[in-house]
Amino acid sequence: MSLAVAVAVALFVGVIAYALFGGADFGTGFYDLTAGGSRSGAELRTLVDHSIGPVWEANHVWLIYVLVMWWTGFPESFAAAMDTLILPMLLALLGIVLRGAAFAFRKFAATLGQARLYGAVFAGSSLITPFFLGTVAGAIASGRVPMDGTGDRWSSWLNPTSVFGGLIAVGTCAFLAGVFLTADASRAGHSDLAESLRRRTLGVGVCTGAVVFAALVPITRDAPTLADGLEGRAAPLIVASAVAGAATLVLLLRRLHRPARVTAVLAVGSVVAGWGVAQYPWLLVDEVLIVDAAGADATLVGLLVVVGLAALVVLPPLAYLFWLTQSQEWTEH
Repeated sequence: MSLAVAVAVALFVGVIAYALFGGADFGTGFYDLTAGGSRSGAELRTLVDHSIGPVWEANHVWLIYVLVMWWTGFPESFAAAMDTLILPMLLALLGIVLRGAAFAFRKFAATLGQARLYGAVFAGSSLITPFFLGTVAGAIASGRVPMDGTGDRWSSWLNPTSVFGGLIAVGTCAFLAGVFLTADASRAGHSDLAESLRRRTLGVGVCTGAVVFAALVPITRDAPTLADGLEGRAAPLIVASAVAGAATLVLLLRRLHRPARVTAVLAVGSVVAGWGVAQYPWLLVDEVLIVDAAGADATLVGLLVVVGLAALVVLPPLAYLFWLTQSQEWTEH
C-alpha cells in the first residue's frame, strides 16, 4: 500500500466515523421535529437532550479530522472541491452552527415561544446539514468536481446523484438515531416512549431502504464510474449493508433493542464504506487518482504519525465517554 493510499484510508475511516457518530447525532433532529406539541413531545425532547448532550460536540472531532487530513494530504483536490462546492459546504456549515447554538440556547430560553423557536432551528438544521453533506459526496462521486475548480456551482450538487445522496444521508442519520433513542428509552424504563420510537424507526428504516434501492437506477446513468464500482468490488459491502439493515428491522420488531444498535451501525458503516471502495482509486472521480493528488511524502508520513498518536491519545477518552453515556449508572444519574 502506497503512502497516499494509506493516508486516504485513514481519511475515509474518519468519514465513516463521522457518518456513524455524527449521523446518529444529527438524526435526533427528525424525532425532535416530529415529537409533537410542547406537552406531548416533552418526554421525547428530554430524551434527545439527555442522549446527545454529553457527546454532540465530541462528534464534530471527526469532521475536523477529515477536513484537516484532506487539505493537508491532498491540498489541490481540497481546493478544487471547495471552489466548486462552496455553496453546499457553506449551507452545511451554517446548519452546524445554527444547530449547536439552538441546542444550547433552548435549555435557557426565557419563554415557551423562545424554546419553540430554538427547538425548530435545532431540528431543521439537524436535517439540512446531512442533506448538504450528502450532496457534496454525490457531486464528487458523479465526477462533477474538476481539478481546476471550475465546476458549475449549481449543477455540481443539484443533480440526481447528489439529491439522492442527500436524501440517503438524512434517512440513515434518522434511522441510526431512532435505533439508539429506542434503546435509551427502553433502558431508562420509558416503555411507552420506547414503543413509539420503535414504530417510527421501523418506518424510517423501510423508507430509507427504499430510497437507497431507488437511487441505484439514476446513479447508473448519472454516475457510471461509481455504479461500476458498486456492482463490482463494493458489491459485498452493499449486500452486507442490506443484510444488516434487514436484521436491524427484525430485531426492532422483536424488541431486541441492544443488538439492534450493533446491526444498525454495521448497516450504515457498510454502505458508507461501499461508497469509498466503489470510488477507489479515484479521489475526485474521473478527475484525479489518489496517488496523483497526494502531497509530499514527508507530509504524508507526518499525517500517519499524527493519526497514530491521535489513536493513542484521543480514542480512549472518546470510547470512555460513549461507554459512560450508555451505562445504566449514567442513566440513573
